[in-house]
Amino acid sequence: MDSLPLYRQFAAHYVDAIHTGSLKQGDKLPSLRSLMRLHGISLSTALQLCRTMESDGWVEARDRSGYFVRRPKRLAIAPMEEPAAGVPPDPAQYVGIHAKVSDFVARRRQIPEKLNLSIARGAPELYPAEALRNAMTRMLRQQPELLTVAAQLKGQRQFREVLAQRSLRVGMAISPEDILVTNGCIEALNLALRAVAQPGDTVAVESPTFYGLLQVLESLGMRALEIPTSPQTGISIEALELAISTYDNIKAVVVVPHLQNPLGSVMPDAHKARLAQLCERHAIPLIEDDTYSELVDAPTPPRALKSWDTSGNVIHCASLHKILAPGLRLGWITAGRWQARVEMLKFAQTRNNEGLSQSAAGLFMGTGAYDRHLRHLRTCLKAQREQTADAIASYFPAGTRINLPPGGLQLWVELPERLSSSRVFDAALAERIVVAPGTLFSNSSRFDHYLRINCGWPYGEAVDAGLRRLGQIIETLGRGASAAPVQPAPRLSPTRAWPAEARRPQSSSASAA
Repeated sequence: MDSLPLYRQFAAHYVDAIHTGSLKQGDKLPSLRSLMRLHGISLSTALQLCRTMESDGWVEARDRSGYFVRRPKRLAIAPMEEPAAGVPPDPAQYVGIHAKVSDFVARRRQIPEKLNLSIARGAPELYPAEALRNAMTRMLRQQPELLTVAAQLKGQRQFREVLAQRSLRVGMAISPEDILVTNGCIEALNLALRAVAQPGDTVAVESPTFYGLLQVLESLGMRALEIPTSPQTGISIEALELAISTYDNIKAVVVVPHLQNPLGSVMPDAHKARLAQLCERHAIPLIEDDTYSELVDAPTPPRALKSWDTSGNVIHCASLHKILAPGLRLGWITAGRWQARVEMLKFAQTRNNEGLSQSAAGLFMGTGAYDRHLRHLRTCLKAQREQTADAIASYFPAGTRINLPPGGLQLWVELPERLSSSRVFDAALAERIVVAPGTLFSNSSRFDHYLRINCGWPYGEAVDAGLRRLGQIIETLGRGASAAPVQPAPRLSPTRAWPAEARRPQSSSASAA
């Protein structure tokens, strides 16, 4: 809290008062002069305090009267229901996710988009481009051979040292030698799965889950066993225990413990400890995708699952793709007792990564500027999430539900009356608005009435207008009205040639989402 600007500290104080009921809807905040006197702050700080609460939706300004408490509309939306955990899951059909993702990617590329709400990435201006350029220039001056000499096999030493030092903050005590640099987290997941499982094996995953993981499993010939997952606490331990007792061929469990994609759930520490112990007890490797932990709204990131690892059974994967620079494609893996096998697989598959980006990232991450960037990024994303949630609450039909996560880049939205998100995708795409339909996040159709909405772009007129129009589309489709029909976007047929742009390798599209 103390690291926040003074006006945000006092704004948080008054928001807490609203949460606890000390301030109720319609109550008047102290005047600017009263705020100055009560807290010993300047006029500009008092004004920033009130304007911040206004922009976040907690108060409204009334002409010549001051600021009055209001409840953001997003808080009136009913929370999502918890999944049923008492029924053994059926192994999902693992053939077909490539076709769904390919169709989604190809069709969205056919139409020039006005607004893309489908990706889970921040806007370019949220990342420290100039600082990274300066770091690269400095490294090239110091080590001009970086571009002409092969990089170290495990990755640049300086970068791995910084990662090892920062891992202490999340409860992991690892050395630079325990870290292998990868091409983003998607390669780390590939290596982890190849190290512990074979084609035909079953891997337990969260449900819903990131469609890139389902693509990886399909490409490796493995079967996904989808485990019910809470929007609040993550994968159901009870359902996973039931699955382990029902099926004897589960070779790995893959989870995103912090800001799970797409739900946004964050596992409590007790939950993480139980999960690590359960997998260790049954000798099932636990693969942790920790891409988003630095985006959790907290002064320090949550403890990694691997911090509960006592036998090397947890494989920790992470990347800088979401938090520092999407263009660098820097990830890493700490593989516990499979470290040597993972390093061999990496050498056989892609060899070593180039060194310049690692050296520049390590130089920047070793300074206080990196933590200042992360604080700024979290602050911006929080405001964008809340503005997006307020817009959804205002523009989408009654019965819509949202899971508002404590951080991250996206919202998971449940459509009213189990309206098909595939129909919404078709209709919105015809108006050049791109959304991610829930069907992408499972091998089954159980999430067809959900959308994942990106909040990574600064909230402005274009985003507001797009969300307003999307709400109108959903309402029209929901009531089956024909007064304002929207023509669906064209579908690719088996006989129709893909445009050149759509014939790119699918691995790049998965990792970008």
